[in-house]
Amino acid sequence: MPFNNLFLMYMAIEIERKYLVKSKAFKKEAFKSYTIKQGFLNTHKERTVRVRLKEDSSYLTIKGKSTVNGLSRFEWEKEITKNDAEHLLKLCEEGIIEKTRYEVKYGNHTFEVDEFFGANQGLIIAEIELNSESEHFEKPKWLGKEVTGETRYYNSQLSKNPFKDW
Repeated sequence: MPFNNLFLMYMAIEIERKYLVKSKAFKKEAFKSYTIKQGFLNTHKERTVRVRLKEDSSYLTIKGKSTVNGLSRFEWEKEITKNDAEHLLKLCEEGIIEKTRYEVKYGNHTFEVDEFFGANQGLIIAEIELNSESEHFEKPKWLGKEVTGETRYYNSQLSKNPFKDW
C-alpha cells in the first residue's frame, strides 16, 4: 500500500457544518464554556497546522484540504504540554485567534459556538460535527446562515483576514 494511503488510514475524517449565529440566546443553553487561544504554524490551502491553548489543555492539530463542498477533511490532533504550546505560539504566523467556545446540546448533537475577540470581535460561528455528510440534525432558532465551505470563515483565514477588515 502506498505511504499516502497508509497515512490517511490513521487520520480521522472531520465532518462538520458551520453557521453564523444570529442571537446570543445560545449562551443560556450552554452547558460548558472556555477560552481558546490559537495560532497557525502553516496556513497553506492543502493543509493547516494549528497550535491551540484551551484553558488546561493544549493541542497540535494538522488539517488537510477540505472536500469541494467544504463538509469533510482529514484531521490529526495530538495533546501537547501547555509549555510546548506557549513556545509554539511564538513561532506562529501573524494573527492569533482568541475566542470563547460555548458547548450547547441541542437534540442529539452538541454545537460548538465560538464568540471571537480581538480583530474578529463581533463574529459568532456555530459548528456541528457529524458522523456523515447526510446526517440529519435539529437546528436551534439562534442558528443563522450556513457558511460551510466558505473559506473566509475558517480560523486559519480569520487569522490572516480578520472580520474587522471585511
